[in-house]
Order: sequence, then C-alpha cells, then structure tokens
Amino acid sequence: MRKILVIGIGAGDPEQLTLEAVRALGEVDVFFVLDKGAQKHDLVGLRQEILRRHPTKSGHRVVELRDPDRDRSDLGTAGYVSAVDDWRRRRAELLRVLIRDEVPEDGCGAFLVWGDPALYDSTLGVVEEMLADGTVHFDYAVIPGVSSVSTLAARHRIGLNRVGRPFQVTTGRLLAQGWPSEVDDLVVMLDAHCTFTRVTEPGVDIYWGAYLGTPDEILVAGPLAEVGPRIVDVRRAARERKGWIMDTYLLRRRRPE
Repeated sequence: MRKILVIGIGAGDPEQLTLEAVRALGEVDVFFVLDKGAQKHDLVGLRQEILRRHPTKSGHRVVELRDPDRDRSDLGTAGYVSAVDDWRRRRAELLRVLIRDEVPEDGCGAFLVWGDPALYDSTLGVVEEMLADGTVHFDYAVIPGVSSVSTLAARHRIGLNRVGRPFQVTTGRLLAQGWPSEVDDLVVMLDAHCTFTRVTEPGVDIYWGAYLGTPDEILVAGPLAEVGPRIVDVRRAARERKGWIMDTYLLRRRRPE
C-alpha cells in the first residue's frame, strides 16, 4: 500500500527538523508542495532548502501544485467554517488525483508542513478528506515538528505558562470576541487584523514574532500599550516588502505582586 508522511518541518529554520523528520525525508519518493502564488513563492524556496540541507532518497521528485484560493472575506464564524471546509474539499480533490498518479502502489509520498501538523494546520483534515470517498487508498503517519509557538517562546527566552497557571492558544478571530476568563497568558495565531490593538485589559505585555525561524525573523516585545502601535507599523512594512507575512504573539497579563 502507498504510504503518505505528514512531516512537521518547524517554523522555517532547516536546523529545526527533528531527527525523526530527517530520517523520514530519506524514505520519500515524491514530495508534494502547495504553491500559494508568486508573492509567497519563497515558502516553496524554504522547503527546497530543507531538501538540499538534509539527506533524501536518490531519485526523489518534487511535485508542485497551485493551492486553491480560499475566500478570506469577513464571513462571520459560520461562513468562515464553511469557507475552510470548501477549501479543504478542493485541496483534497487535487491531491487525491496526484497521489494516485504520482506515488507508486508501494511508494511513499510526503507533505512538508510548517511548524507542527497538529497545531492550526489543515493538512491532516485534507488527508482524511482524501481517504473519505474510497477512490484512493494509502496509509499515513504524522511526524511532529517544532511549532511557531515554541519558536516564539524560545526566541523571546520565556516560558509559555507560569507556575500553576494555564495558557491558551487561540486565534485573532476569537480574541476579537474578548479575553477568555481564568487565563492570563494567550498565544494568538492567524491574526491578519492586529486584533491586539483592540485589547483593553490593563497591564498586558506582548511578545510578537514574524517569519520565525527564517532569515527575515522580526521580534518585538514590551508593554502592549507602548509597543502595540510599533508592531502594527513594523508588520505593515514587512508585509508590503515581502508580499506576505506569518506572525504570532503571546499576550501576558501582569499579575499583582
């Protein structure tokens, strides 16, 4: 039976791959790479650099395909979920055909996933979607990776949680609905609208990072009221310069002494 590997490759630094991930690269006959268009083509380049830096199977191939566009307008929660489901279905339709045509019956294909496949990534959902209609058969395995959340904390030299306290990983869309109760430490991902500017909680620090693990990495930290406007400006300039941005941040509410 065909085998598909979903390999977490870290936040961008080729040295962030685990030994398990490096070993897995050496098993792969065909790597599938989703190209998100000209503006984000350097994401493809980062994957290619990973394949150059680490041992791979002789004669392996890289198959690129254009990632279907997703409706990114403000559709509300129900509309957003529907748009993502539709996007996953269209991805699955494309990849189902490629796996059938490109991976031999006893061969191995792979997806190189930014960060960790289990944290705010759609690949595992797409894999299940591909298997659902029964027209293509394969087994699959997941290799965990270093997430952007872990990289953010390491770069700022902080822990994500404090003694005896939880932290929460959420999205900009959910943060816009308000600060959750009983949580002082919020990691925010997928925030295209700088939702931190709408936070009214007093005594909050922010630890922000963009392009984590890459040569373009940017870090800003400090009291939210002071550095928030600077992050907005830095983020805007970076996005205009590169045409895209991937960022995440930790909001930390200071606790009374």
